[in-house]
Amino acid sequence: MNRPVDAAAAWIYRGVWASVVALFRIPPDPPTLPAVSGPARSIRPSPGFLRYLKFFFWLLFVPGDVLPLIAWGAIYTQNVTLALALIAPLVVILIAPDVIAYVAIHLRYDTTWYVLTDRSLRIRRGIWVMHETTISFENVQNVEVRQGPLQRYFGIADVVVQTAGGGARHSKGESGASLSAHIGILQGLDDAHAVRTMILDRVRRSRSTGLGDDHPHREDAVLASSAPALTTTHVLALREIRDIARRLS
Repeated sequence: MNRPVDAAAAWIYRGVWASVVALFRIPPDPPTLPAVSGPARSIRPSPGFLRYLKFFFWLLFVPGDVLPLIAWGAIYTQNVTLALALIAPLVVILIAPDVIAYVAIHLRYDTTWYVLTDRSLRIRRGIWVMHETTISFENVQNVEVRQGPLQRYFGIADVVVQTAGGGARHSKGESGASLSAHIGILQGLDDAHAVRTMILDRVRRSRSTGLGDDHPHREDAVLASSAPALTTTHVLALREIRDIARRLS
């Protein structure tokens, strides 16, 4: 019975989404990252995350709509003419914020991407201010799953990636509190434990194969310790070969 309404809402939102993409130049595709081997994997939040966001929408906005209606009813009992004159402003006050917030929720959901390669993780979110955080797996110190009672009800959880030195940060605009240099949060996943396992596997492989670029002195130490008979000249020559290979890759 609600299918025509849902179809109309979906059609309107597609138009709004296309307009916002064009206006704010939002990339409709996931961010790209260089990978040494294998394709990058793009992950989106679960549909349960959208329902989770809508829950807070109803929780916050419905009471705000009820209070103006009660005030209008009180005016109506005292002055019918004034109450009728206030109908148009009342409709604007009630509907406009709700529509804006409802569309913003969908836009937030649709602009959130998590991209994993064999060497790093990139998190993108935001509309007016777009944030991109890149975390090298070489720097990852801890990966955990967090799930509150309400998240459990909607079947979602967050994967929190903590780093030692902090991942590189790319922000278009002001910085957000949820994206710090030492933590990355993959919100609203319905397979959070599988994603955590995937990240830990990449962390182990990255460290074992030396894919990270954040610790060149560690590689120098490995070269020196693996061949203690090498002279300083040999080590410098090996460093030069390594740097040339990196530029060619």
